[in-house]
Amino acid sequence: MRTYFSKIGFILAVAGGAIGLGNAWKFPTLSAENGGFIFVLLYLFFTLSIGFSIFLAEVAMGRLSKSDLANAYSSLAISHGKRWRYAGIFMLGGIFVLSFYLVIMGWVLKYTLSSLYYLPKSLEEAKINFHTLISSDLSSSAFFFILSFFLTLFIVSKGLIKGIEKLNLIIMPILFLMLLFMLFYCMSFQKSFARAFSYLFYPNILYFKLSSIAEALGLAFFTLCLGIGCIVTYSAALNKKTNFIRSSVYIVLINLFISFIMGIIVFTFIFEFGTHPYTEGAGIVFISLISLFNQLGTLGHGLAFCFFLALFFAGITSAISMIEPLTSYMINNYKISRLKALFFIGFFVFVLGNACILSLNSDFSSMLSFFGKDFFTLLDKVTSNFLLPLGAIVSSIFVGFFMDQKKIYKIFSQFISREIFLVWLFFIRFISPVAIILVMCYQIFV
Repeated sequence: MRTYFSKIGFILAVAGGAIGLGNAWKFPTLSAENGGFIFVLLYLFFTLSIGFSIFLAEVAMGRLSKSDLANAYSSLAISHGKRWRYAGIFMLGGIFVLSFYLVIMGWVLKYTLSSLYYLPKSLEEAKINFHTLISSDLSSSAFFFILSFFLTLFIVSKGLIKGIEKLNLIIMPILFLMLLFMLFYCMSFQKSFARAFSYLFYPNILYFKLSSIAEALGLAFFTLCLGIGCIVTYSAALNKKTNFIRSSVYIVLINLFISFIMGIIVFTFIFEFGTHPYTEGAGIVFISLISLFNQLGTLGHGLAFCFFLALFFAGITSAISMIEPLTSYMINNYKISRLKALFFIGFFVFVLGNACILSLNSDFSSMLSFFGKDFFTLLDKVTSNFLLPLGAIVSSIFVGFFMDQKKIYKIFSQFISREIFLVWLFFIRFISPVAIILVMCYQIFV
């Protein structure tokens, strides 16, 4: 690539993609459903160990190849480059995630706008509104999905530097300021803030399940955008002089920091108004919080708007990260314009996204139900718990065994000692793949 990410642009772009709705929506929900701190500890462990090691592996692929995921595999393989090229198929994982992700972003956008003039007066009213939106209000779901869809494609159409970097240089600081404002406001609810903090950092064995291990691993990959080519693509555009080790550490720490802030904000409001996180499930944001904001009067409208706007900003940055890898691949390999590449990808996402919307609608749900799950839920589970981890396994094994280790060490040696490099290499060769395989086997066979 002729132009490169600045250091700050790279950190904000990748951190923005990592934060997304995984931290803003999935993290509080899964924490509530899987035992609080036990789940948080697992998520923390997987992110800092397996997640971070594979993150560095994908950065190395991007730095050395200066290309998209498929070309990175074929050009960096010691042998059988043409066969390794097919590993680029995991870029489709990002497209599958984006398809249901944009549906959620549509809900977030609707709540952002409606919170300015309307907030439900009770938890029951909020529950009815949300279930009406997803199960019968087909026009609203489709309309806001389409808005999110075209906004994402418009930003990506501007390119990696002009579109994505500039967007994140604006959006990410605003997002941080919004979240910090809400965090400080939550501190005014002293008892509920303390209880939320305790909930996140105190184990509750009653709600912990063995399946929580797989959920924590899936969330770590989901929030770090691993296994879909996002990190490879962004790293290919990274300035050569940038300390990618330090930048990667910043990205992971920002990701974890935002996770905990979102969790504390969500749980503080829930505890303040007398409900329990575990009982809310996936509606923890769209049902619990939106009804609780109403009790704050006029201030509640402003807080609700800021909260959902921050959520939408985070979602946009993540959505862009999911679509960029395949876009870059099509431009590089088929020599077509960015607009044409986005047209073909967009058609695929549009069809799958509408299938997700219809699968939740009561009139069409029976037609789009598989293995006892609606298409929306099935796509979420398959990508988060199987496709993303599988893509991460392949990239880990590839970097560990099928790339020139001297070339890898050359770029790492500028920033870390040989001893640390060898520990990392051992980890991605043996620890990370084995751990992921064991968790996936549990998902399949137990």
